[in-house]
Amino acid sequence: MLTLINQGQYQVVLMLIIALVLSLSAHEFGHAIVAKWNGDRTAEQQGRLTLNPIAHIDVMGLLMVILVGFGYAKPVPTNPANFTSRFSTLWVAGAGPFMNLLVAVVVWNAYLLLFANGMATPGVAAFCEFLARINLLLMLFNLIPLGPLDGHYILPYFLPRQLAYQYQVFNARHGTIIFLAIIVLSILGLPVLSWIFTVSTWLLDAITLFAPTPVRCVGAGC
Repeated sequence: MLTLINQGQYQVVLMLIIALVLSLSAHEFGHAIVAKWNGDRTAEQQGRLTLNPIAHIDVMGLLMVILVGFGYAKPVPTNPANFTSRFSTLWVAGAGPFMNLLVAVVVWNAYLLLFANGMATPGVAAFCEFLARINLLLMLFNLIPLGPLDGHYILPYFLPRQLAYQYQVFNARHGTIIFLAIIVLSILGLPVLSWIFTVSTWLLDAITLFAPTPVRCVGAGC
């Protein structure tokens, strides 16, 4: 993002920041509402059951996005002791990525409908693709089963009991270190997370429900 700032593409930077803030807020809201549905009102009691970005955005996490390309929002607090099912952790963890997928599907196809009816401007095109793609990237990134990401809560439900236990022990000991190492390597320019961008592009085509597909236009010159 610093490159875009140095190039004077301030409009693009602003659209990216807005799209990211909205995407992170939707992600955290997903965790909060599904936690409530599963018997835990901790997030609601702390004012997190809302789509208002002010409740979810961490200033330092947002600055990190601008400076190094990676960031975070405030994690939604939960109390597993209040959960009503042994699957509650799975539903709550999966709710954030699912909400990102839902936003991507709705935004992208709403844009395609506008395009098909001649109502989409280049600015709308750029913002909708930013918003859809960022949501898909957040979904994929959070499904990585390492460190504190949502994927480490989800994966054990799909493993045999003994293997799930071994994985949880391994992640508790080494997951965060491996996760941070991947982030550092990515910041240094190694393509360790390039697969996320490849898969997100495929997903963008996969969630396209309406034709015709527009010519994608992203950048200040659109």
